[in-house]
Amino acid sequence: MITKKGFLCIVLICILFASTSFAETKIISHRGFWKTESSAQNSLTALQKAADIGVYGSEFDVLMTKDNVMIVNHDGRIKDMVIEKTFYEELSSITLSNGERLPILEEYLLLGKNNKKIKLILEIKSLSTPEKETQAVINVTNMVKKMGMEKQVEYIAFSLHVVKELIRLAPEATVAYLNGDLSPQELKNIGCSGLDYHINVYKKHKNWIKEAHKLGLTTNVWTVNEQKDMEYFINEGIDYITTDEPLLLQQILFKN
Repeated sequence: MITKKGFLCIVLICILFASTSFAETKIISHRGFWKTESSAQNSLTALQKAADIGVYGSEFDVLMTKDNVMIVNHDGRIKDMVIEKTFYEELSSITLSNGERLPILEEYLLLGKNNKKIKLILEIKSLSTPEKETQAVINVTNMVKKMGMEKQVEYIAFSLHVVKELIRLAPEATVAYLNGDLSPQELKNIGCSGLDYHINVYKKHKNWIKEAHKLGLTTNVWTVNEQKDMEYFINEGIDYITTDEPLLLQQILFKN
C-alpha cells in the first residue's frame, strides 16, 4: 500500500521526468526571431521577439569596425563597405530591412539585460588577422563584464583563434566552436564548453553527439528549419537546435 508521502514522491518524480523530457532539447533563434512581422535579422526587434516567445537563446553576430566599435551584423561587408576597414561613423546611418538602425553591441546587450530569461548567443565573426580577433574578444568580453552579463551571454565562433582567446580571457564563459573540423575530444582538450556544428557535420559523424555528452560537452546544431531534421536531432538527444523557425520547433517539442 502506497503511503501519502510515497504517492507525493511518485508525483514529483513524474513531474520532474516530464519537465526534463520536455526540456532536453532547447531552442535558439537564429539571428533572433526575424521571420515575423516588423522584424529583421540581427535587429533589436528580432531579439525582443525571441524573448517574447520564450526560447532558450537568441543568436546574433558581432563584427568590429576600423575604430573598434562592435556592431551587430552577419556579413563582413555592407553596402560595398568592408566593416573592419570602415569607421563606425560611415556605418551609423545604415538601416535594416525593417527600418531599424544598424545596432551596436552595447544597445543589443542592454535590451538582452532587460530580458533576463533569454540567453544571448554571441558569435564573434572572424577577422582578417589574429591581432584584430584578439582585440574583438577583448572589446566584447570587457563590455559583457562591465554590464554584469557574464552568466547571460554565451559565445560561439568559427575562428579557432577567437575560441582560444575567449577561453583564455573569459575562462568561466560558455564557449562553443562552429567550424565542424574538430572532434569532441579535441574540443575538450582545448577547453571548449561544447560543439556547435552544422547539420551535415553531425550526419557525417553520427557518434559525435554521444561522444560529446560522455566528455561533458554540450551539443548544438545549426541551422535546422525542416520538421524531419528537428525530429531527428531531438531523437538523437541534441542539447540545442538553432533555427529560423522557432515556433515550429516549439510545436514539435510540445508534442514530444
